[in-house]
Amino acid sequence: MHRLQQTIAQLTGTATSSSSAASSTSSHETTVVTASSVSNPVRWNGWGFRDTEFYYDDARDALGIKGSRYLYSGKHLPSLKPFMEAAAGLDITKTSFSQDRFATPAPALEPPAEFLKDIEGFYVRKESNDESRVFHGHGHTCQEIYLLRFGSLPRVPDLVVYPGSHEHVERIVASAHKHDVVLIPFGGGTSVSQALTCPPSEKRCIVSLDMHAMNRIKWINRSNMTACIEAGIVGRDLEDRLKGTGLVLGHEPDSIEFSTLGGWVATRASGMRKNKYGNIEDIVVSIKLVTPRGTLEKSCQVPRISTGPDVHEMILGSEGTLGVITEVIVRLRPAPECTTYGSIIFPSFEQGCRCLHEIAIARCAPVSIRLVDNAQFQFGLSLKPPTEDWKAVIMDKMKKWYVLNRLKFEPEKMVAATLLFEGSASEIKQQESLVYAIAAKYGGMKAGAENGIRGYFLTYMIAYLRDFGMNYQFIGESFETSVPHERVLETCERTKKRIATAARTAGVQSEPFISCRVTQLYDTGVAVYFYFGFVWHGIADPVGVFNRIEHEAREEILACGGSLSHHHGVGKLRKEWMERTVSNVGVQAIRAIKNELDPKNIFANNNLI
Repeated sequence: MHRLQQTIAQLTGTATSSSSAASSTSSHETTVVTASSVSNPVRWNGWGFRDTEFYYDDARDALGIKGSRYLYSGKHLPSLKPFMEAAAGLDITKTSFSQDRFATPAPALEPPAEFLKDIEGFYVRKESNDESRVFHGHGHTCQEIYLLRFGSLPRVPDLVVYPGSHEHVERIVASAHKHDVVLIPFGGGTSVSQALTCPPSEKRCIVSLDMHAMNRIKWINRSNMTACIEAGIVGRDLEDRLKGTGLVLGHEPDSIEFSTLGGWVATRASGMRKNKYGNIEDIVVSIKLVTPRGTLEKSCQVPRISTGPDVHEMILGSEGTLGVITEVIVRLRPAPECTTYGSIIFPSFEQGCRCLHEIAIARCAPVSIRLVDNAQFQFGLSLKPPTEDWKAVIMDKMKKWYVLNRLKFEPEKMVAATLLFEGSASEIKQQESLVYAIAAKYGGMKAGAENGIRGYFLTYMIAYLRDFGMNYQFIGESFETSVPHERVLETCERTKKRIATAARTAGVQSEPFISCRVTQLYDTGVAVYFYFGFVWHGIADPVGVFNRIEHEAREEILACGGSLSHHHGVGKLRKEWMERTVSNVGVQAIRAIKNELDPKNIFANNNLI
């Protein structure tokens, strides 16, 4: 078990030792948990930590990973470059390295003197330097990263303020309302919906309200299995501070190293372990939201309440348009005794989908199960580093021979599902038996823990790889949806074809990389992630072409009966489809709530509608 914990820690960057946390023995509200200092800053022109990146080693003619945070950090991956050349058209000779420094933004608008006077003493610190302004003026779509690397952001915040408490936020919001100052709440900055971009036409002073200083676990109640946590806490820090308490939150989005609790609520987020712990709306008990009209919150902390429409539903997914989320009371669960990885290979994507459908109906899904198509399966295999263990090499060759020659799997069709089990040893054993038995009905074969671990590794690496591709004229991104079970195959096939056709029509010269995976399972359907990208050599406006292709893909998904988003949210990137999604009456209802809570539109990020 200890070795497995070390592997997971390497994979996810999680510290193995417990940090300060609330008392694990008290059954009542505990004392405040203080935050640890944040180290290892993130990069300004791309995803993730500055000490981690993919690079090309000319001497070895191979790609490697710098740093020491992750499973394969510090290693070379000899199969990755050939894969990217064949599948994505990567050409190491066609470089497009980022500018050395972000473009200097336009001079900041001066905040009203009365506003600054009103909020004096009601924040931890404030910043107006160009670096901080640019950092808080974008999220992480490929379009935004492209502008950072090769151009400039059209508008960034004029001031960044870090509140330290709910009371600070109340004062700042009230003063902004009084003096007509725009506020844009900022959590981890990981948005992939352009939700953090500043409207270029905004003439008022824009203040980014960075919530990172509000990162305490205020109390844990063991009797009720709940905790009150400030909204600015980063997911990984929250996990670390719960270690030693015997409790977990269980919410693990791909961005857990950087995204915050408040951001999860604001976007209706989901996570890799949703099958056991639920989505963020299943975890939330109560939310505290500061609006220009005052603070909105429920009067009690109970498991369920029947008092008209649930006000939480207008906070969940509000994307910073109504106010600032300051505190959230969440449900906690006992930490699992054991964690086990696994994987299954299938002869085809169709057989894998049919297996997942039966697992969903049988309600025996492991905490995480994700089915990748053939392109992504091959992608995962290319991330395997070389080994000096000759026994392992021989065993791999024997397994490959058996799969291809005895089982007659076709390399260009076979796919894989990665699995993560949690619970007691006996619970995991029983669940594994059920899952693998169902898989066998659809030609599935157990493929070991290593493939499951590598699947998780790919999840954390995909954004780093996207940024590496930009060094060589490759632009790519992921987007997600949810679809009914009966439409999964059709949606995947039609969307891939639509992307390929749109790319050819737009003048993309080489075949684009297109891939998908099925993620979270529900009784009624699944979530699906799509990945696509292309080499922009010879294209004058790569972002414009990318936008057109992405638009075509979204149209196809909606035509197949898929959702506008499963968990990334709407932001500005997808809001043109909001009326089609929730109806004209629905849009008017959202607008009415917005006008009532924020009559001066000080939360003017222009998301959703």
